[in-house]
This record gives sequence, C-alpha cells and structure tokens, in this order.
Amino acid sequence: MNLIKGDKVIVIAGKDKGKTGAIQKVDPKNNRVVVEGVNLRKKHKKPTQANPEGSIVEIYAPIDASNVMLVDPKTKKPTRIGHKVVKGKKVRVALKSGTEL
Repeated sequence: MNLIKGDKVIVIAGKDKGKTGAIQKVDPKNNRVVVEGVNLRKKHKKPTQANPEGSIVEIYAPIDASNVMLVDPKTKKPTRIGHKVVKGKKVRVALKSGTEL
C-alpha cells in the first residue's frame, strides 16, 4: 500500500465518488483507509452512568484503499504513485507530473 496518513486523496468508486479528503488512518493489513469527510456513519451509544441520556455519534468508517487515488499536488487531479531513488533515499513520485510527494 502506497498511501500514508495525511495524504490528500479523491474517492474514485462507491457512494462518495468524487469527494476529496485527507487520510486519517491506514490499515495495511486489511487494505483499508479512513478518509476525512467520506463514508460517515451514525453510531448509537447506549446510556451509561456517565452519559445517562445516551447519544448518536457520527464516525468515519473505513473504505477499501483501492477506491481512493492520491491527488497530484501540481495538477490537483488523481494520479498513480511511483517510486524513485533520490540522494540514496526511496521517494514516492506522482506519475502524472513527476512531482515528489
């Protein structure tokens, strides 16, 4: 998986197609990511002694990493990710513009 926390991505498939946001959490084992502003769910919290009313909380659910693409910082369009060795270090590169990420 070439995505890391903080990357700007665009959703390319599913009900939130076209939305953009930053990655908040990455789960490489299950190939899933949590993107800010995408796949919002409501979770019903049971009443407790600390919160006797109970509540409905909105959370961001994870989506499959194959349904998002990195946004190229130069062109602001979706791009694939490549790798290049610069000064002895492996660096991620946007394939559309050749910009380092």
